[in-house]
Amino acid sequence: MTAELTANLGHIEGNEHTKLTVYAATGLDWVRAHRGVLQDRLREHGAILLRGMPADVAMFNQVTEEIGGSLLTYTERSTPRSVVAGNIYTSTEYPPAESIPMHNENSYSAHWPARLFFLCDTAAETGGATPIADSRAMYRLLPPDLRERFEGGITYARAFREGLGLTWQEAFQTDDRQVVADYCDGNGQTYEWTDEGLRTRHVRPSFVAEPHTGAMVWFNQANLFHVSSLGEEVSEALLDLYPEEDLPRNAYFADGSPIPQADLDTIKATYDEVGYAFPWQPGDIMVINNMLMAHGREPFTGRRRTLVAMT
Repeated sequence: MTAELTANLGHIEGNEHTKLTVYAATGLDWVRAHRGVLQDRLREHGAILLRGMPADVAMFNQVTEEIGGSLLTYTERSTPRSVVAGNIYTSTEYPPAESIPMHNENSYSAHWPARLFFLCDTAAETGGATPIADSRAMYRLLPPDLRERFEGGITYARAFREGLGLTWQEAFQTDDRQVVADYCDGNGQTYEWTDEGLRTRHVRPSFVAEPHTGAMVWFNQANLFHVSSLGEEVSEALLDLYPEEDLPRNAYFADGSPIPQADLDTIKATYDEVGYAFPWQPGDIMVINNMLMAHGREPFTGRRRTLVAMT
């Protein structure tokens, strides 16, 4: 399909950094008829919104398979979610008053989904948007000296215990320690069993070249994993209660040295500049290219239910 035809099918929303193509979708047959255009748009630009579909789980499942193929299981979990049907999940179940910082899904892992699908089942009374941010713009706009400090990658440190964050059984979806050990060995993670549970550490890149476009993208979860993302009051309370190595999650430079708060503040400010958010409408389906677009969640009031699938 030509760029002209793509433009005629949908309209562009966003800002100078992050673009979202919005299509008036009339059902599964429409998605099938325009699958090539939608897939091209995701490969090149990174985000589409299908508006006008019903808020129906079975339809959502069909749309995800039509555009993205087989759905993935949520493995090496870092946030609480519930299974809705098959490999369709609720979005991260954090309290409504909390924001979820921008991040690329599972970029802390050796394996990550290529596409993310979000269905607005119930829109919040206020707030609750799922903002997106172009990862290419993030890489371009972050100061060169900051990128140099992150060049070696990021160390992701996790400690699993009952009553604080996810247990290792929840994170790895197994009760078998050998399965966890094999997973860690196969994915470049060091691990240590403790009286309370498990500690893991591994290094992943801060930025990479996206295969299809060749563009460099800021692709990590340093800002989300770092203990400061919990807010000053909570992070200080955790550090008063536990040694640093027993925090549920934390992030460091590749050599294990601390990431300065000033760098994290710069990353957040850049995400704020790059990010774009729109109000959800029931039935909306947003699809993003996980390497080209980061996403987050804004605080909300009232009932909100957003479903997620990955391919």
